[in-house]
Amino acid sequence: MKDKRTYTNLKEHGEDMSHENEAKIKHEAKEDRGPGDLTLMAELHQKEIWEWKQKESEYIQTKNLLDGSKRIIAEMSHQAVEHIRIIAELEKEIERLVAENKK
Repeated sequence: MKDKRTYTNLKEHGEDMSHENEAKIKHEAKEDRGPGDLTLMAELHQKEIWEWKQKESEYIQTKNLLDGSKRIIAEMSHQAVEHIRIIAELEKEIERLVAENKK
């Protein structure tokens, strides 16, 4: 049985095999942990916290977008009301000028 893998093909020479055994060791270590293992529970808890932080980030981004849209709509509504008021004043002025010219 070989202790280390050797290159058998020329193409394999360019591949990085330095982490081959390390990956196996990590993988085997995780298999030993049961559902009650504290390190596994801590990792799962950290993963769950990360997922909730991602959801919170999406919520804050959506809320900021909504608030910005509301502000834009309010400003545009205010401008529309102001334009309508100016148009009404101009129409009154036109009516007054037309009446003045008829005299």
